[in-house]
Amino acid sequence: MTLTLAVAVGLAALAAPVAAQDAGADLAQRLTALEANAEFSGMAAYERLQARQSLEMLAAAGSREREGARYVAERRVRIAEVAAGTAAAQREIDRLDRERAELLIEASRQDAAQARAEAERLRMEARIQAEEAARLREQAMSSEEAMQDVEAALEGVAGAQSARLQAAREREAALAREEAALMAGGDLPPSSKRGNNEVYTLGGDAFGSGQATLTAGAAASVQALAVYLQAGGNASIRVDGHTDSQGQPEANRALSQRRADAVRQALIDAGVPASRIRAVGHGADEPVADNGTAEGRARNRRVEVLVSGG
Repeated sequence: MTLTLAVAVGLAALAAPVAAQDAGADLAQRLTALEANAEFSGMAAYERLQARQSLEMLAAAGSREREGARYVAERRVRIAEVAAGTAAAQREIDRLDRERAELLIEASRQDAAQARAEAERLRMEARIQAEEAARLREQAMSSEEAMQDVEAALEGVAGAQSARLQAAREREAALAREEAALMAGGDLPPSSKRGNNEVYTLGGDAFGSGQATLTAGAAASVQALAVYLQAGGNASIRVDGHTDSQGQPEANRALSQRRADAVRQALIDAGVPASRIRAVGHGADEPVADNGTAEGRARNRRVEVLVSGG
């Protein structure tokens, strides 16, 4: 080997550890910068620990293991950087989701306030119309024919005004239901009118077979219903439990009572005063469909929440 070649080989051998040291210092600087970044505080802790351990292994590695240790350290530092960035991005997404939900609730509240104001305006108009009707009746007393014309006109006005007032009330109630669903994170149970009562129905899938514990989905619906009922005044509430005709009558009645009690307790836990609610188990005594079919039996297995004056 010539002297020149020997010198070159010696310089290369000395340069390799120096290059590895430089790479290690660069990786250490990157990891230190990551750990010092307040935006990533508390994020990717496990990945940063692995990166720090790999840098320690690189510093202690011999010449033969140094290249492999450097590769591992590079990968670990990169993984820590990516993990911290991903966690920060997910945190920002969660924050934006919360802001969106808050904006939706606020918009719903504003719509409800506008609907209430409109309903109040229509009530005042109805009062004015009633006063005007009384005045017109007094003026028309001198002529029976004129009286009949006035009455017909007043009935038309009253009918139109009543329809507008009812539409405003329905709009107000719909907005209140939307706000309740947004605040509780679940939809209200399906509803219908029965005389002066508003009836909310939980189907048979609200409970496990033979059980009286609400499923997660049914519990969310009852929570939303409770929010709505608290905003709707002091109407009295009756919870009716029903079963199909299969099984012994007494066992069915007891199961229906336990289910009605479970819904009543869920409403109370969500803030509805207990004094407003009573629960009754009817067993299979009040079917709404044919118990001779599976579909009919499924419809008969239900809990109904009746709100008076709805």
